[in-house]
Amino acid sequence: MNKGSYREMFSHIGIDVSKEKLDVGWLRDTASNKVKTKVFKNQKQSFEVLAAWVLKNTKAEPQHILITLEATGVYHENLAYFLHQQGFKVMVANPGKAKQYARAIGLVHKTDKLDALMLAHYGMAQSNAGQLTLWEPEAPEVRHLKGLLRRLDALEKDHQRELNRLEACEQTDTSPRVLESINNVLDTLQKEISALEQEIDDHIDRHPPLRKNRRLLSSIKGVGPVVSREMTCLFAGRVFVSAKQVAAYLGLIPRQVESGKFKGCTRLSKSGPARLRAKLYMAAVVAGTHNLDIKDQKQRLLKQGKNKMQALGAAMRKLVQICYGVIKHQQEYRPQASMQVSA
Repeated sequence: MNKGSYREMFSHIGIDVSKEKLDVGWLRDTASNKVKTKVFKNQKQSFEVLAAWVLKNTKAEPQHILITLEATGVYHENLAYFLHQQGFKVMVANPGKAKQYARAIGLVHKTDKLDALMLAHYGMAQSNAGQLTLWEPEAPEVRHLKGLLRRLDALEKDHQRELNRLEACEQTDTSPRVLESINNVLDTLQKEISALEQEIDDHIDRHPPLRKNRRLLSSIKGVGPVVSREMTCLFAGRVFVSAKQVAAYLGLIPRQVESGKFKGCTRLSKSGPARLRAKLYMAAVVAGTHNLDIKDQKQRLLKQGKNKMQALGAAMRKLVQICYGVIKHQQEYRPQASMQVSA
């Protein structure tokens, strides 16, 4: 992503993306609050029609049109790539920040049409404030890696479901044929998971920047093959300016919770990718035993009266901060705790 002061005049378009359709909103005249909307199917063959509609109505060149989308899983990605290739300025808004903006401007009713117009207004506000972050496509090798990791995650979930079914069947009078079928599926899934893991490792090794970053991440106690793959992909695909920003993206920032009898409690925000957060959870459990820095932090927090879950949340956050540090400085991890002891 590129951040800069884009204060030039744009025609502002917002697109609310769902699995089936694209609701497009154009701020035709902000002074008189005139708008124009259109709905298209979320299919590749509809993208050219959408682009033609935008160009015809705005009568502007693509580079003078800012199109703001909201990140919606994977459903916005093909459109973002297409629009960028056509020369449009594209901003992919953080859903949380877009929601905050909607509340700030007093958007009470929620429809796909209104969401599209809200996104157009949000893009205009970011542009006018000189805070516009334009979306840039990922490198092909990063996009390929992300696709492989998504597929691996899907297979692992299928494998776990079959394990759950096997466990349930073993507790009941289940037909031997059913058990055979489940075991056959488990064998097939395990073979495919192993093959995909090998392909991911080979893909990372073929690209020196990815290979180096994974080696650096693997130097951290608690970061094993699973987390090193995921964090390599994360840092290759997104630009972060601080460790705190990474933690916020992953939903690891504590937030105050006060309700009824619960006073002064803190919980993780849990925004962002839950899939990666779950993997970091297991890594933090291991790091709490084997990583000196995280182990020391855990013991210190428990002595201060924090409960085990709060200490574990802090461990996840610390682990992410360490990951960010080794990537930023391109140096292997050196435990601060051991350095203090040797000093």
